[in-house]
Amino acid sequence: MSKSTNGGRDAGESANGGRDKSKSTNGGRCKGETPGGLRFGYGTNGFSNHRLTDALAVLADLGYDGVALTLDHGHLNPYAKNVSRRVDALAERLARLGMSVVIETGARFLLDRWHKHAPTLLHDERARRIDFLQRAVTIGADLGAEAVSFWAGVKPADVDDTTAWQRLVNGCAEVLSTAQQHAMPLGFEPEPGMLVQDIADWHRLHAALGEPAGFGITLDIGHCRCLESLPVPDCVTAVADHLVNVQIDDMRRGVHEHLEFGTGEIDFPPVLAALERAGYRGLVAVELPRHSHAAPTVAADSLRFLKAA
Repeated sequence: MSKSTNGGRDAGESANGGRDKSKSTNGGRCKGETPGGLRFGYGTNGFSNHRLTDALAVLADLGYDGVALTLDHGHLNPYAKNVSRRVDALAERLARLGMSVVIETGARFLLDRWHKHAPTLLHDERARRIDFLQRAVTIGADLGAEAVSFWAGVKPADVDDTTAWQRLVNGCAEVLSTAQQHAMPLGFEPEPGMLVQDIADWHRLHAALGEPAGFGITLDIGHCRCLESLPVPDCVTAVADHLVNVQIDDMRRGVHEHLEFGTGEIDFPPVLAALERAGYRGLVAVELPRHSHAAPTVAADSLRFLKAA
């Protein structure tokens, strides 16, 4: 992983720490872009039964502009002995396909074979989570990723509120320091049921960190319908200045279940219009982690729906 480990950027590299992404984020329209400029991706956690190379081939053939890559055992394990070689090969593969990438860190059992998502930034063993997130930043820099996304975690029952919050702030500060070294934007995701579960919680965390420019928000559109008090398009508008990563799925009020488009309660044309008005040019990545059993079909249907919307 030469770029991020040698310090500094190669000639011609973009200011945000990876390959020059001006064509995909600021310039001409990419292969799957809508007329308004939105760029659609798909989360690899929804292709868990595919090899990563096959998942990328399917998504490229369907016309997706990029992928939200979850670092995990099967697709890209940040602890594998050959990870540097695999990252270099993946960077070349993405470049050949003309696909952008964001890094997601929501692997369920990567760090603990017994406990889902553990340890988080709130646990006693949080150093393992911090190390994982720092590895994600390094990999993201080598892939020319647009952002690295992560979340707080659920507060352990034996940790008091004050301790949990301080651990979260301190852990985010450590990850942010690494991200700043690589000029890698961070997208912190409010997640229902976690210590930071809504936009107001994100603002509180952002303020506690000193409102750093490199600490943005990952907005899951479904989560907005699930628990935010504002209408979904207004949620987009409310965080427009901090938006670095978008996940998109359908959802119902009060139920945290990622649904295929058209099976929940979200009216998507106003949401997509809000993203366009916000000037958002990052990936809008489909987030359907429980649909791997029908991944190619679901991915095809999802892109048709989004383009029609």
